[in-house]
Amino acid sequence: MKNFFVVLGGMGTMASESFIHVLNQRTPAYSDQEYLNYVLVNHATVPDRTAFILKRSQEDPRQALIEDIKQYDKLGPDFFVLTCNTAHYFYEELSQVTTRPLLHMPKLAVREILQENEGKKGKIKVGLLATEGTVQSNIYSQELENTGRIEVLIPSDKWQQKVTDLIYRDVKEKKFFNHELYQEILHYMIVEKQCDVCLLGCTELSLMEANAPKHFYPVVDAQSVLIDETLKLGIEMQKNR
Repeated sequence: MKNFFVVLGGMGTMASESFIHVLNQRTPAYSDQEYLNYVLVNHATVPDRTAFILKRSQEDPRQALIEDIKQYDKLGPDFFVLTCNTAHYFYEELSQVTTRPLLHMPKLAVREILQENEGKKGKIKVGLLATEGTVQSNIYSQELENTGRIEVLIPSDKWQQKVTDLIYRDVKEKKFFNHELYQEILHYMIVEKQCDVCLLGCTELSLMEANAPKHFYPVVDAQSVLIDETLKLGIEMQKNR
């Protein structure tokens, strides 16, 4: 296969399935041959990224991800897509394993926030919703604050626990989309903390957003932004077939 990309997924599996589903839905294809060429790596046994970052586990996910990139780099993809937000903590190490582009989801999400709030005066207040590992490792906070235009607001410990419960207890463990808890969290960030927008920095939250009833809370879904960038590059790649 030529003119294809590799999706490094499996973290978690349902979120990776959602990524591919939405990508295919958004692809302007009217025949089998007009869809994009890609390989999905559903590496479900990659150790938990948050547990390692927070030193709750000694199982290092880096080696599994590095091996995946080395293995699939031999096939000659045009680029790699890393679908796990928290895994971007290892982005610099992973990007050194290949000479091919590795899309950076946090940078893309921050670019989207800036574009959507281009005319806003003063700082853009962004509420970060993500795993504890992503929050504490500053994967997003650093990218957001480096713009000079964004103020990052983090949930209190009580509300971070609610976010963690939604991600791990509900979506990951029970495959349960807790609409009530999700909207409660969004209300807290947008109304009580007066954020201009919530950044969904976890693929389980992206999955939650995709399955939630319609709401009017402003969110930027990092996975959705990554899908759009993947689609754009994929269509450009497709022209070279």
